[in-house]
Amino acid sequence: MSWEKKQIGELVSLRQGFAINKKTNHHMSEEPTQLHLLRIGDMKDGNFSVFVRDTIPEKFIAEESDIIYTRTGQVGLVFRNQHGVVHNNCFTVTSNDESILNQQYLYYALQENSFYEEANSRATGAAQPDLPHSAFNSIEVYLPPIETQYKIVSVLDSYNWLIENNKEQIKLLEEAAQRIYKEWFVDLHFPGYEDVEIVDGLPEGWKNVSLRNMISFDIGGGWGEENIKEKSEKPAYVIRGTDLYGITHGDMSSIPFRYHTESNLSSRILQEGDIVFEVSGGSKTEGVARTLLITKEMLESYGSPVICASFCKLVRINELPYSQYMYDTFQFLRSSGKTTEFDKKSASSIVNYRWKDFLAQQNILVPPHSILDTYNCIAESLYHQIINHSKQIESLKNARDRLLPKLMSGEIEV
Repeated sequence: MSWEKKQIGELVSLRQGFAINKKTNHHMSEEPTQLHLLRIGDMKDGNFSVFVRDTIPEKFIAEESDIIYTRTGQVGLVFRNQHGVVHNNCFTVTSNDESILNQQYLYYALQENSFYEEANSRATGAAQPDLPHSAFNSIEVYLPPIETQYKIVSVLDSYNWLIENNKEQIKLLEEAAQRIYKEWFVDLHFPGYEDVEIVDGLPEGWKNVSLRNMISFDIGGGWGEENIKEKSEKPAYVIRGTDLYGITHGDMSSIPFRYHTESNLSSRILQEGDIVFEVSGGSKTEGVARTLLITKEMLESYGSPVICASFCKLVRINELPYSQYMYDTFQFLRSSGKTTEFDKKSASSIVNYRWKDFLAQQNILVPPHSILDTYNCIAESLYHQIINHSKQIESLKNARDRLLPKLMSGEIEV
């Protein structure tokens, strides 16, 4: 089956985002308001930290039914279900007539890979790519009958519903893990705590130690080369700081494959129980110190050596039984704001982490092995459930993305 193609500009209207400059800066708010500023990075990770006053003109405010398309820097990302003020590096795309082009079908049409590639090929700009409205409007899309559009949306929405459901399960599991950690190791309400004697302010058998003393080895990562230059170079996957959230939430497809010298690779290959700790590259609003616990299953899924990038540290714990506990400790320190005390913000907006100061100055409580063994059983079970949900998300995304172009072109009938 073949469907007609039309230039998207014949079917939609565009609305430009809000430009922040000296003339408009009075609309910004230093205090949280009901209006987030919808920047690309914030929409990607869901962390909004810049706010706009309600004095903003209504034309810049996006409702959840709006489709937001990124046009500057990262061209071609598509978002929906957002409420706030659209930033100038985006615009909203709205169907002129939903009896001809369904808004939800439009959302999926904009994500189709051929549309993405065409948009990026038409973007201009030396410093960073920028897609003019006219260039966007000239891109063609398939336009099936409206009844077919509804059927396609129904199929693709079912995949997204399952993806979101798995994400919600991950969120609940993470919250459960954080509650258990805080209850046991911060509030000290671990199993049997009522019968444990307190000695020098600590439960008997517990220790108060520097993070530095818990770590046997740490080394910065490496980037490697995209293409092989010497026959002696070996390939490995490279986990970047920006990947640390996505890997445990179902997106391992973006991890780059690079070539490395033996000397660079041998000391940096990740092992089960290692922790990847981000030490640089965050933003002034997001910060750094994201972490990832390396599991046997994770390494097996790659099938080749894995290292971390140069903005991260490979952290190896003294004893493997402490790896899960230390990972959860790093997670807790970041979520409670402790790690931000060691952020060093540069003029270039890159956040670097005072890693050595953090290790030397931050003390943690270390429980006896009997408590640790019980905790590990619970925490590892939760973590493995998170990994399993992540794998389901990755599988669903891959299936959806393979299906998308076939549905959009009419190759598969619905």
